[in-house]
Amino acid sequence: MDTQDTSAPTTGFDPDAFLVVPPRTFEDLRVGEVFRAPSRTLTDAHAAAFQTVSADNHPVHYDAEWARRHGHSAPVVHGLQVLAFTAPGATLFPHFIGEVFISFLELSCTFLAEVHSGDTLYPALTITALEPRGEEGVVVTEATIHNQRGELVLSGQHKYLLRCGQTQTDAGTGAS
Repeated sequence: MDTQDTSAPTTGFDPDAFLVVPPRTFEDLRVGEVFRAPSRTLTDAHAAAFQTVSADNHPVHYDAEWARRHGHSAPVVHGLQVLAFTAPGATLFPHFIGEVFISFLELSCTFLAEVHSGDTLYPALTITALEPRGEEGVVVTEATIHNQRGELVLSGQHKYLLRCGQTQTDAGTGAS
């Protein structure tokens, strides 16, 4: 029987040294901070994959002739697929809030312009409000997506619930 000790060494190793960014608390965030996601160019393959996952088979999304007959220059990328580009995990925001994150509360959006295969999207989340609520706080962000022509194609809002008044270490252990 192998009795080799496989526990982690107790000297010199610090897993926190491997964090992408230094973690922050609700109180460390500031209105006006921007969290950008890398740009992405949508392809026909992306649209087809989303169509398969969503089961949305409306011809406006895949039939070029149908789309043209109905006033579109090309098939239109699914709106929910465009909205998905505002996912906070595509930015560094979740790395900053680390262990103080409780939940994604709400989102809303307005689709302002069509998106087509070949368009490059530039998503961003900008903190617009910080609402302390006792031991918790709500972070409100404006969610925007611009295309390669600088046109705003989506505008919306996200709300996240975070723990307040705790260090990242305290949040992970439940201590205060």
